[in-house]
Amino acid sequence: MNSVPDRQTPTAEKPLTGWRVLVPRGGPWGDSVAATLRTQGAVPVVAPLINFAPTNDQATLDEALADLAAGAFDWVTLTSATTVDVLFAYRALIPAKTRVAAVGETTAAALQAVGYRVDLVPERDNSASGMADQLLALEPEPRDILTLRSEIAKPVLTQRLADAGHRVRSVVAYRTVGVPVTERIARDVHSGRINAILVTSGSVAEQVKLQFPEIPESTVIAAIGPRTAKDARRAGLGVDVVAGTQTVDALIEAVSTFALPHASDEFQP
Repeated sequence: MNSVPDRQTPTAEKPLTGWRVLVPRGGPWGDSVAATLRTQGAVPVVAPLINFAPTNDQATLDEALADLAAGAFDWVTLTSATTVDVLFAYRALIPAKTRVAAVGETTAAALQAVGYRVDLVPERDNSASGMADQLLALEPEPRDILTLRSEIAKPVLTQRLADAGHRVRSVVAYRTVGVPVTERIARDVHSGRINAILVTSGSVAEQVKLQFPEIPESTVIAAIGPRTAKDARRAGLGVDVVAGTQTVDALIEAVSTFALPHASDEFQP
């Protein structure tokens, strides 16, 4: 008689069997990441750590989104997945003539998760500066560009594009706010029952550090790219692994290279 396989033993097909992984964003993006984790055998714990609050200049944002829908822009640029949350919440329309540029694979994945297309992601330097380099190379002639950003973001992209002669409208789309996790999740992180935490932005890193002040050394902290890792370390957060490329798949693959750690109270009755 064949023996019954141990469901907690990782396999090549499901290398994260037995893992509990914290997904720090909700919505369609979080659902997509959770689905990918399940295919790898993991148990995703979706715990949104950040959300957006309305901009202090709602009228300007409303006007910009109306002009976007009307086809007033050749390009719209988005520098974070939270900007995508804002577009989705307002059911913003991006016409076919307007090309969409996303800084970072997290932003690109968030766009695709809610049905928006992505026309450009920086090939090398996935930052606002890298986006400026690529857009300036693609568009030598002046274009109408809408740059959507957070209240605290430095207008690096806007300034570079404007200095090159493009007609740029820079609009603050949101303010970033932290979202407190439940006591259960905080307890599970503290005890090590959460085996890995995905860090997808500097804002997420700040909330991880703030909300989980004592993370066990065994917990794998995985950053989606070098820039996010740098922001995380600046926030005082240790980083165990950085994804080889700035994609969710690479981030999950990076976690799968570790052996499954155990919680301090896992074997208590």
